[in-house]
Amino acid sequence: MIAVRLAIVVGILSGTVAYAIAPDEPEYSDKAPLAAHSLLLDGVAIEGRILAVGQWGHILISDDNGQSWHQVDVPTRATLTAIFFFDRKLGWAVGHDAIILRTHDGGETWERVYYAPEEERPLFDVWFRDAEYGFAIGAYGLLLRTTDGGDTWSLSEVGGKDWTEASDDFGEGNDFHLNHIARSETGRLFVAAEAGKIYRSDDDGESWISLPSPYHGSFFGTLPLENDVLLLFGLRGHLYRSENAGESWQRMETSTEAMLTDGVRLKDGTIVVAGLAGTLLVSRDGGRTFTLHQQADRQGLATVIGADGGSLILIGEFGATRLPETLGAGE
Repeated sequence: MIAVRLAIVVGILSGTVAYAIAPDEPEYSDKAPLAAHSLLLDGVAIEGRILAVGQWGHILISDDNGQSWHQVDVPTRATLTAIFFFDRKLGWAVGHDAIILRTHDGGETWERVYYAPEEERPLFDVWFRDAEYGFAIGAYGLLLRTTDGGDTWSLSEVGGKDWTEASDDFGEGNDFHLNHIARSETGRLFVAAEAGKIYRSDDDGESWISLPSPYHGSFFGTLPLENDVLLLFGLRGHLYRSENAGESWQRMETSTEAMLTDGVRLKDGTIVVAGLAGTLLVSRDGGRTFTLHQQADRQGLATVIGADGGSLILIGEFGATRLPETLGAGE
């Protein structure tokens, strides 16, 4: 089974999150000839470049729409779980050991800007509003905030007080994992979490509310669409649609019980939701109905990326592969 972003770690040390980088020198990931075929967990497409991250600190780059990849030097061997780019040059990646990496040159070189292995809380996602202000979220309710582009990170005030008060269940000693963060066209932030928890911020993370949940199993992602329309997905093929920013939900038929891990809206409006067992759910009516496209190899999918020309880049336990344009183009 694919090691998706909800990696299980054993134990947690008490106390506050470390605010400075550990003094030890980082170990660099090994260059591997078959890195593009190893376990990868997330990816991003930005201005013609595609980047993917995964186990052993691997970061791969493709400049030809996923037809070939090259591996870059990375100052960690920890599994990387998520990557986010603000523009063509500036990006961040996060992963196990609470590591946060930053690049200023489109991913060719990386620096370690945060590292707290003693916390035993991996990070699962990262998001930035602009070049300075962003969040990293992860296991056991971990939420870090930066206001200087990642030079320093701290438990945000939201993460300390207001965040825990967003839900009666989210108090001292909670261990719910925060799995995915996304922003809608209307400027709202959504966090999909463990145990059926969904959170929303209407002020870029300064305060949060807990949304009514349609399901008690874990959610692994949201896909904001136009206006206040939102898709929410997670365990056992559960997929929900909201037309009021998560205030109420409608369950969508998926014809699968596979875990759903990621979603994307392509330039032509096609929506694709990916999951384990080679699951691809495709909608061409704005997310109102979905058709199951089961991949023959049934290998687990962690992320799906919309690439140039309407093609899809699939990221998962097999590494990275390019799907023919026909699925993405709606033929």
